[in-house]
Amino acid sequence: MNQTEIMMLPEMNDLWQKTLNWQPDESQQQQFQRLYELIVEGNRSLNLTRITEPMEFWEKHLWDSLRGIARLLPTNHNSAENPESATESVQKAIDIGTGGGFPGLPIAIVLPHLSVTLLDSTRKKITFLETVLPYLGIENAVTLLGRSDEIARQPHHKQAYDLALLRAVGAAPLCAKCALPLLKNGGLAVLYRGNWTVEEETELQRAIEHLGGTVESVEAFTTPTSQGARHCVYLRKVE
Repeated sequence: MNQTEIMMLPEMNDLWQKTLNWQPDESQQQQFQRLYELIVEGNRSLNLTRITEPMEFWEKHLWDSLRGIARLLPTNHNSAENPESATESVQKAIDIGTGGGFPGLPIAIVLPHLSVTLLDSTRKKITFLETVLPYLGIENAVTLLGRSDEIARQPHHKQAYDLALLRAVGAAPLCAKCALPLLKNGGLAVLYRGNWTVEEETELQRAIEHLGGTVESVEAFTTPTSQGARHCVYLRKVE
């Protein structure tokens, strides 16, 4: 396999359509490709991800990122709610512990009307993302350096977001404590998880009682090519 083959992402339009009732347009596919190249390049000096093989990158970074917000994808008519109105009601999102930009960057590419804040406490990763955004032509995302608990105490971030995204951040109760103070009343937190147990849900329920949150739903699914077990836990800010 030569370098050109290694660096080309699969398009996977049929699988996008089959699993999410959506597929990227040509411009979005090109942005995904450029994002992939930037991550592979950045990975040589930064510990951004262990996932650099094209098919694995597509599934575990691109597809997985968008699966968590499938209800907001513009052509997803599987949702009981109108997808256009759902997207319009979600205007500000924060990706907590974004790392190399996942899930925030793919979501910003796909939902250009959504304002996405990429939050991380590691300056090198934020610096990397600051170079990525203009290169990809992403104008609806900004970076933010800091810890979520500190950021949540700042007036312009406290209860300011409609959507919080947490992927590979830590235990579910910790994720809830990071996310809920940043959400408006009625806002939604998406916890990206691998396996999910009754014990974990019980522990999470106990942790969010005093944070004004409730577990709205838990979606179980398998990844489309490797058949890995995944869950998305959706928390609603209720008070």
